[in-house]
Amino acid sequence: MSCPLYPTQPCELQRGRISIDSSNSHESKSPEFEAFYVLRPRGPSGLSVLSIDMCVSENKKAHNTDKYKCSTLIVRRNKEFTIIIKFDRAFNAEQDDVQIEFMIGSLPNENKGTYITLSIGKRKHNGHWKGRVVEIQGHDVTVGITPDASCIIGRFRTFVAVMTDLGKWRTQRNVDTDLYVLFNPWDPADQVYMDKEEDRQEYVMNDVGTIYNGEFNNITSRSWNFGQFEEGVLDACLMVMDAGKVPLLFRGNATEVVRQGSALLNAQDDDGLMVGNWSGDYSGGTAPTAWTGSPEILLKYVKEGCDPVCFAQCWVFAGVLNTLMRCLGIPSRVITNFFSAHDNTGNLKTDIVLDDDGKVDRSRTKDSVWNYHCWNEVYVKRLDLPEKYSGWQVVDSTPQETSDGLYRCGPTSVNAIKEGELSYPFDAKFVFAEVNSDVIYHKSDKSGKMEIIYVDSAYIGKILVTKKKGSSTYEDITSTYKYQEGSLKEREAMQTAVRRGVSTEDYLPLTEAGVDFELQADTIKMGDNLKLTLNIKNQTSHTCTLSATITGCVVYYTGITSTTFKHENKSAIVEASKSESDTSVSVNLLIILRLSYNFVITTKKKKIVNGLGHSEVMISVDFQNPYNFNLQNVQLRIDGPGLIPTKLKHYSQILPGASVKYKVSLFPQSLGKKVLMACLDCPLLRQVTNHDTGNKIEKRQEKRNRRETQLQSSLYHCFASRSKYVFTKN
Repeated sequence: MSCPLYPTQPCELQRGRISIDSSNSHESKSPEFEAFYVLRPRGPSGLSVLSIDMCVSENKKAHNTDKYKCSTLIVRRNKEFTIIIKFDRAFNAEQDDVQIEFMIGSLPNENKGTYITLSIGKRKHNGHWKGRVVEIQGHDVTVGITPDASCIIGRFRTFVAVMTDLGKWRTQRNVDTDLYVLFNPWDPADQVYMDKEEDRQEYVMNDVGTIYNGEFNNITSRSWNFGQFEEGVLDACLMVMDAGKVPLLFRGNATEVVRQGSALLNAQDDDGLMVGNWSGDYSGGTAPTAWTGSPEILLKYVKEGCDPVCFAQCWVFAGVLNTLMRCLGIPSRVITNFFSAHDNTGNLKTDIVLDDDGKVDRSRTKDSVWNYHCWNEVYVKRLDLPEKYSGWQVVDSTPQETSDGLYRCGPTSVNAIKEGELSYPFDAKFVFAEVNSDVIYHKSDKSGKMEIIYVDSAYIGKILVTKKKGSSTYEDITSTYKYQEGSLKEREAMQTAVRRGVSTEDYLPLTEAGVDFELQADTIKMGDNLKLTLNIKNQTSHTCTLSATITGCVVYYTGITSTTFKHENKSAIVEASKSESDTSVSVNLLIILRLSYNFVITTKKKKIVNGLGHSEVMISVDFQNPYNFNLQNVQLRIDGPGLIPTKLKHYSQILPGASVKYKVSLFPQSLGKKVLMACLDCPLLRQVTNHDTGNKIEKRQEKRNRRETQLQSSLYHCFASRSKYVFTKN
């Protein structure tokens, strides 16, 4: 029986065991000496490794990873990095035989990409990773190493082994020589390549962003700390995949990492990162509106032994998934879809069933329409799809429907959604319905028989937005998801979707052609009556009789209704080519409040300098309760990537008219424009936010003059007395 000249992987793993390695953090013990199976010709001996210099600072700068607050080397795929190996004597490239090893996981295997070997000296051996001797200076050998463009991403252990005639002498385990390998959007050979530097800076390197919410005709926003470079975040992202038992073998494929990430971020069925909660009762955790960014959530998850963090809603899921993607090197952005359909039945329609009285029949209406819904897009080359469907892909970690047995969605091609090509993976039908389904209103009689009474083909997906590159304003990207509403191409895409998706029965609007109507409401103050005006315009050549049922109810932003506070039937006779208005409908609303007040962020620079030569900056956040009732169980957060880890202050109560002041100090660690965020949250007042982007941390900081700046803004919010609704505008 013939044996290899020397092992191609650690000896304890050469027994043919079949196992799936799914943990980056678990390690195998690599012996310092491994005997060869056969004797080899004698060669020079006595060569020993004294040290390995990973050249962390130089390599991180060259690999665009110097922003990561981590002392370990971080590199990107398919780009060379250098290390310096110091021997106890001069290295002889013609006679010495040295092997460099990189291992990941507990079952390193060369065939699975979890055990990498490179040889320098007389026995040249390169696998998928490439290695070369760059320079020899005395006892120091500089080696250039290039990870494969499709290699596994994660944390590798590094060893240098000297081959002798008897066996392999390996360096001891040393965490200081570990290295992380990430996806590389700078390299054309990588699956996540982006060709424009401005895109890479926005969708990979930007560590703070803006997430949009509100209404399609009143879009509001909040800042979010992605914080992908903050200390501990990279390890936390890898831990999320470890906790979800994602096989290491899958972690080199961006499509697979994205799909796994979609499932791992919610705890609906697999003890993932966050627990979704839309009940309004957040007593068991943190209200979704109180979070200011991702690092606090990720680090809490790791600190508490991978117990799911409570609580999240769609923008929190999207914000944290954006961090996971950017941290690993996958370009990503947060998307908000206004009037987003949730198609529970999978028929590409949003079916609303009304009973005999005109009320929504909740027992038969399974679909819903969200005021807005946030998800993510990632920029990936889809190796499993035709080339034209690469690029931006939808991925959604908010638990809505199961896909292949888990609550997840995507990735699915945005280009395919626009063309109605729904046969490609993953979850294209669900996403298409979210942005372009028709809303079908059905009338159900007492016997259960239903008829279609109205079709609205332009209601869903009113506008889709994302943060504009280099700006805090939004960019309208609706045209990337669908053609102009009502156009021939848009209808053709719908028909293609029906053919590629599921068969649906034909339907036609039952409303009279040429008869239009709209319901208008005025802006009101608390306690005022709400005046509703029903405008009917008859453009036909004959008289029409219109019967209408007006129902008013409390609705969550997810489209789920609560209390019904108005139900009234109206009718009108409208003559040919005329209009009618009815303003007799009034509702007394006591649940909506619109106020403005000042929320102040103040900064003072003190005459204290830290070891890096940066001045201490004192932050003061001031808030005054403008209401005539107590605010209880108040949380106030201050956050800012590159400035300060999340700071949290609790107040048991804030009395009417009372003020609170929260002061913290920070030492800016890098130059450039920074964003400081503050968020106040309590059961009666959700998501009061402000941010300051005007303070640049520059070298002039080192001057010891005092400076005070103040940012005041009028903040508007809608507030529900039972903590049901939250809409904030900066």
